[in-house]
Amino acid sequence: MPQHQPLADLLRPKTLAEVVGQQHLVSEGKPLALMTRNQSLHSMVFWGPPGTGKTTLARILSGTMDAQLINLSAVLSGVKDIRSAIEQAEQSLPKRTVLFVDEIHRFNKSQQDAFLPHLESGLITMIGATTENPSFALNNALLSRLKVYILKSLNDEDLDVLLTNSLTAIKSKLIINQQQRMSLIRAADGDGRKLLGLLEILLDYVNDSVVEDHDINLVTSGQTRRFDKGGDEFYEQISALHKCVRSSNPDAALYWLARMLDGGCDPYYLARRILRMASEDIGNADPRALSLCLDAWQSYERLGNPEGDLALAQAVAYLASCPKSNAVYVAFNLAQADTHKHGSLPVPMHLRNAPTQMMKDAGFGKGYQYDHDSNEGIAFDQTGFPDAMGEKYYYQPGIKGDAQGLEVKIAEKLNYIRSLRESAQVDTKTIKSSGEKP
Repeated sequence: MPQHQPLADLLRPKTLAEVVGQQHLVSEGKPLALMTRNQSLHSMVFWGPPGTGKTTLARILSGTMDAQLINLSAVLSGVKDIRSAIEQAEQSLPKRTVLFVDEIHRFNKSQQDAFLPHLESGLITMIGATTENPSFALNNALLSRLKVYILKSLNDEDLDVLLTNSLTAIKSKLIINQQQRMSLIRAADGDGRKLLGLLEILLDYVNDSVVEDHDINLVTSGQTRRFDKGGDEFYEQISALHKCVRSSNPDAALYWLARMLDGGCDPYYLARRILRMASEDIGNADPRALSLCLDAWQSYERLGNPEGDLALAQAVAYLASCPKSNAVYVAFNLAQADTHKHGSLPVPMHLRNAPTQMMKDAGFGKGYQYDHDSNEGIAFDQTGFPDAMGEKYYYQPGIKGDAQGLEVKIAEKLNYIRSLRESAQVDTKTIKSSGEKP
């Protein structure tokens, strides 16, 4: 045993019954319990946050199957190490080999591909561990050969059990009150390994005696909530923020904003996303939202953290509370789709500019009607799309009868304009087809 073996490694469970948390996988009748009972093992990947037992479960499964366990870390290993592991597996036949690959998402495509023939032949059974979404982090070819098991963060009850079990296992005489226990649990933030690391530091400070509050503060100070600036936690939380704004839930939206800021998210990224929300989900239902979000962004630039956080919070609360519309968002997507579908159709002659006589002689601008000279300020019989497309309606505020805010008025105005435009253009077509002069 190493002289300074970490507490987390010293207390690592040896059986599924000793595992704290992950009951959806390890309790009676669940996948991993059935696997050990039936002595059947397939290649898999454990996906979950740090400190949830990925390495522990891999060791327990390989030990239960009486298999040779080879450990690789994708952070430290390359193709040479993979070849060495394969050679070791071949030399150990007919004994089964379980290859545990920690941080498997760190391997590049060629490194991941190196496992494929050996998985196909059955030479190795792979157990991967990753904190990243396998759908994005692993090649499809490798992912198709692995069963994905999702591990969950340990909840407060799990961590409390882990703390009690650990103190019992090391025969500690530490006296920790309930409030102090909760401080350690909150600082661990769902990470069992982190909790044991904090306990180990506490043991160094206090040894066997009554724990004081200042001891707990010393151990837990500077601990941050789990937040990976480029990983799943990041994208899950920004998704939650955006969706709570969209569903008019300012309280939940402010919570997710606070979580991201607390986790160290770049506030300028948040400012950009908040500005996007104003266009995507509020739009013309409340055009002031866009300006308010720009003001919040500028306020943060001038105030910085933490004073500027309040400006972002103000913008989020406003967006979540004001009327919603995605009509512009939908309309622009439709316009982009037609742009890709129809290619570079020519601009109709009447809409072209004619700054020179030559262009006028070529017909540029011919037939254009200056709208301000029309009776209602709109030339209703004038078309706006390329001739091959015909007229289209992309922007439909309140098409389902759910227009909100200013878009109620916009919808009324557009319906009036479009009805007159349709009538005028039908009349124009009728006149042209009859050969009469308009």
